[in-house]
Amino acid sequence: NQYITQRALGADLKTARGGLLFAAFLKILMPVIVVIPGIAAYVLYQKGMFHTEMLTSTGATDVNKAYPAILNLLPVGMKGIAFAALTAAIVASLAGKVNSIATIFTLDIYQKVIKPDATETNLVNLGKIAVVIAMILGVILSLLVGDNLMGEGKQGFQYIQEYTGFVSPGILAMFLLGFFWRKATSNAALFATIGGFVFSVFFKFLPNFADLSFLASSGFSKATAAGVYEIPFLDRMGFVFILCIIGMYIISMIENSKGERPNALEVDTKMFRVTPAFTAGSLIICGLLVAIYSIWW
Repeated sequence: NQYITQRALGADLKTARGGLLFAAFLKILMPVIVVIPGIAAYVLYQKGMFHTEMLTSTGATDVNKAYPAILNLLPVGMKGIAFAALTAAIVASLAGKVNSIATIFTLDIYQKVIKPDATETNLVNLGKIAVVIAMILGVILSLLVGDNLMGEGKQGFQYIQEYTGFVSPGILAMFLLGFFWRKATSNAALFATIGGFVFSVFFKFLPNFADLSFLASSGFSKATAAGVYEIPFLDRMGFVFILCIIGMYIISMIENSKGERPNALEVDTKMFRVTPAFTAGSLIICGLLVAIYSIWW
């Protein structure tokens, strides 16, 4: 998506590829950075610490309070640096997202659908307005549902992953077939983008209309506290991805059988030639990922 793509922008293709490799190596360190505070909190909790600090107002243990409890162990200066780093990471992520919102709305919706002859000044001003409106909607949404998602005892990150999964399977299917299968068509990509979301909504609410307990033995459904068998969101994402791949394949084959595709693009294959150094760096990153998953999965 544009939020990721903009990170790869550079003075030239070589610089952009170098930035991708460097960012990929840094990304490998993220699990260590994320997991270490949790491991430290667990060890200290087992030794009798944080039993009071991690209690909710009802007296239950809230694992979300582990990080603030660890943070309070730092001296005054280090505590401020750690909090500033956390704030900077949030602001940087937010800046990238609002930039994506402005770009997608102005270029992909307003300029293409609403006003094709819009000037650069109009697009810039509209982008600023889109950012302000998006921020206001975000604040309102956080006030309405924030406590349900991020309140005491809640796992907000799990909600983020689940509802991001409403669109990511279709996007992944579109990118994979678009990159590696020459026969993929624009209508097939559109199907994956829209159909992926529709399929996700369907599987999300399917337990309200059908009994999915027969899937429990295979692990593809799990009973909630209310006794309703739901499909775990990671499994749901897998099902949607497979359906999107199948749908894209069928649509592409039908359109290819009819002859020339008017929306096809002629691409210079020289753009995709990489240097031996980039290939070596990519293989090293892939090897490290395989090793990490093989050892600690």
